Amino acid sequence: MEREDEMKELMLAELKKHSIIAAIKNEEDLKASLKSKCQIVFILYGDICNIDKISEEISSADKMAIVHMDLVGGLSSSEVAVQYLVENTKIDGVISTKSSLLKKAHEEGLITVQRVFMIDSKSLNNIQYHINHGYADFIEILPGVLPKAIKTIVSSSDIPVIAGGLVSDEDDVKTILEAGAIAVSTSNNNLWSYNL
Repeated sequence: MEREDEMKELMLAELKKHSIIAAIKNEEDLKASLKSKCQIVFILYGDICNIDKISEEISSADKMAIVHMDLVGGLSSSEVAVQYLVENTKIDGVISTKSSLLKKAHEEGLITVQRVFMIDSKSLNNIQYHINHGYADFIEILPGVLPKAIKTIVSSSDIPVIAGGLVSDEDDVKTILEAGAIAVSTSNNNLWSYNL
């Protein structure tokens, strides 16, 4: 899809300038993210009654709004939920653990982020499936403080890797980026303005 390719390139360009993604979990985080250097905002809260307002605030601040569909109250894990977001919000992309939602989002021209929880070696092997058969523009690995796993995934895929979860300080950010991730998503707003 042409729009999706343009959006992906825009996101990559923004992450090259500032490789921290603001991951917001509440209204206070939203307000802080709008004042931060972060141009990409992962929305990890909300419901069908307010997701339009959240995404509108982010869009109005000239930032990219990427919503985690699995965490928005009232959205089902069906394709119609993606269609609802496309028609009723100002989102630029979606995050999900569900490939079917990413497929529909891809078809709609949205940026797609496949979220993967690294809990064991089987999880690492399953990422290969998402790389070969999925619709992800980006892969987000949680927890992000697994440099060996990040290196393995980066070396076996052309899909850009984002790492998040349990990122507590600047050393974590450096380690993650040195392992090959293109960005770090974090809800720690002390890191949102971190200069690399």
